[in-house]
Amino acid sequence: MLNTAALGAAPGATREEDLAALRSRIDSLRSELGGRESDRHEARDALRASEVAISDANRALQAVETEARAARAAISDLATRRAIQERSLEAGQAALGRLLAARAVAGISGGSPDFLRLALSGEDLADAARKLHYLTYVSRAAAQMIEGHRNSLVEAAHLKADSEGKARELAAIEARGRSDRELLLKERREHRRLLERIAGEIRNAKNRIQVLVADESRLARLVQEIGKVLAARPGAGYARVTAVPEAGTGAVTGLFSALKGSLRLPVRGELAGRFGTPNAQGGISAKGVFIRAPEGEQVRAVGAGRVVYSDWMRGFGNLLIVDHGKAFLSIYGNNESLLKQTGDTVTLGEPLATVGHSGGNEQTGLYFELRHLGRAFDPLRWVKLK
Repeated sequence: MLNTAALGAAPGATREEDLAALRSRIDSLRSELGGRESDRHEARDALRASEVAISDANRALQAVETEARAARAAISDLATRRAIQERSLEAGQAALGRLLAARAVAGISGGSPDFLRLALSGEDLADAARKLHYLTYVSRAAAQMIEGHRNSLVEAAHLKADSEGKARELAAIEARGRSDRELLLKERREHRRLLERIAGEIRNAKNRIQVLVADESRLARLVQEIGKVLAARPGAGYARVTAVPEAGTGAVTGLFSALKGSLRLPVRGELAGRFGTPNAQGGISAKGVFIRAPEGEQVRAVGAGRVVYSDWMRGFGNLLIVDHGKAFLSIYGNNESLLKQTGDTVTLGEPLATVGHSGGNEQTGLYFELRHLGRAFDPLRWVKLK
């Protein structure tokens, strides 16, 4: 049995320590559940390594693409600043030329002003004084302009160096991206070969009611134990998230129950399996809905909360569970890739995963459940369908 009392941190624990404690207990829970399985040789278990590798490769690729977008944005910003700086340099050079010309004209005939020659020129003293004052002003302005021009040249050199550095960084990021894409394609090819090899065994297994019952029981035990972990947190430790900022607004969402009637399904697609419908292969009633959707489509959070499970599970493939507070959980199964990890905070509509057919599912799509106090209920009664 899971030792939930060990979850809580000391009263003075930091949020990071509490998150680490949650991840540690969920990891222990996963190992415990895995250790309880009586049959360790099902065909679907052979998919684990391949499907986890695909998920990891996709997540790495997404991180690289995010880096690349940031690098391109930085290069664009530097290019804009360089263009502004170059225009400023051109304007400064022209102004400096005009100022030096004015200085030459204002001095004694023949060239640059010479204060001593002007004083000894025999001109009217009042006129000479005015010229001396003007020449002092012009000389000071020229010195300041020259200094400013020199600083602009230095800044332009820095911007050029920064631009070249960012270009090299982007080239390295794009090279990593190509490598990650090649790895992902390799893993997908291996997964297809594996599916073809064990397809018959998977189909035969799906025809056995005990396998479907075992899958459902496995998920129910996971949800039950996660509920114990969440309920056992001490008040001074990790606080359950019931409201976190909405994406892009800074506003705070209310309780998950307030979303009833306005909830959006996590992915666009065709409802191929409904809550409570008997499974044709085994006769047991579905605890969630199956949404048929294209591979790679983004799976989005139906509400704000925190990820409490993100890993592969027999029968559900790459599985992700979000705690929305007040004992509400949303469950996303059969994903190709998991984009979030245990402990991550998520906002309403934030991408969590990508659609796939992991876990041996023959159809590409998302298996989706909502649970309260561990019990599944019909998500469609909460959804605003369009």
